[in-house]
Amino acid sequence: MRSWRIILFPFAWLYGVVIRLRHWLFDIGILSSERFPIPLIAVGNLSVGGTGKTPLVEYLIKMLLPFYNVAVLSRGYKRKTSGFIKGNQFSKQTEIGDEPMQYLNKFGNKITVAVDEKRVHGIYSLLEKNGALDVILLDDAFQHRYVKPGLSILLTDYFNLYMEDHLIPVGKLRDVKTAAKRADIILVTKAPKVLSPITRKRITNLLKPTDNQRIFFSYLKYDKLMPANNHDGQQPPENISTIILFSGIANSYPMQEYLERKCNEMHVIDFKDHHVYRRKDMEQVRKMFDNVFTRNKIIVTTEKDVMRLKDSPYFSILKNLPVYYLPVRMKINKEDEYEFNKTILNYVEQNRGNR
Repeated sequence: MRSWRIILFPFAWLYGVVIRLRHWLFDIGILSSERFPIPLIAVGNLSVGGTGKTPLVEYLIKMLLPFYNVAVLSRGYKRKTSGFIKGNQFSKQTEIGDEPMQYLNKFGNKITVAVDEKRVHGIYSLLEKNGALDVILLDDAFQHRYVKPGLSILLTDYFNLYMEDHLIPVGKLRDVKTAAKRADIILVTKAPKVLSPITRKRITNLLKPTDNQRIFFSYLKYDKLMPANNHDGQQPPENISTIILFSGIANSYPMQEYLERKCNEMHVIDFKDHHVYRRKDMEQVRKMFDNVFTRNKIIVTTEKDVMRLKDSPYFSILKNLPVYYLPVRMKINKEDEYEFNKTILNYVEQNRGNR
């Protein structure tokens, strides 16, 4: 650990005291968690973003959609609105946030997408407006203890496991490690596609699951590059010389690693998570593209960033340039896929009749 971070430990300790006090107030009942007569699946993490919550929510939607009426409830981080909003074909990212916009863009009216910074109110509003719902997915809700979900899925990055991290500002943890005991499933994300039994055992021993917890592993699978602007819908060249990658997500390293194998040279511009793009940002990307003197050069960003850019007046700065986004999916490791899917489907089927 870098020596300068040592001076931050007192601040991390104070932050930990506040978090533990909050948990204690819930545990003794001074602050209460509300239960609902509908299957609620909470997806979340202990760290500050970047563990793969969005790909997991999409994985769950695809799994449940053929059998159930599915809703996704998010707080709509960094939106310019407040209160309960149900997404529709006219919704914008500034109204509901980039992740809900991505769900809506991908699944349309096949699912219900809603946002509310107060999850309890959001659930009541969903049930009031759609009495036929079978299951609600709570996006980024592991820390939101005012709701008692029926099934909690805690995500942790294979390359940055929560047991090896520290509370902010020393590390990236926004919650104490002991909070992991509330999870029903611990999902290790961004793992290799093939895992040895020794690696599985090492990580399982490190995470120390309780008798009631299951540990599963998953990896990311990237699809083909898709046009992000009006560049005639062209596919990228077969032999890419240079990629200019820009993104505003918490962790872009898996994407960088993947794209490095697709080109001879790559330039990366990292913005902060959920970054709101301005003129100077797009001008920076354009300038970097213009200054690269190779023929088969392209610009790549993430699907989540496109949700923020599609309504931006500054995206036109990249007009007529070859800009693509890279879709990503979560895949459960082959050894775990059947049991993971069965756990989710059994929970929903056994509890949807409670209404």
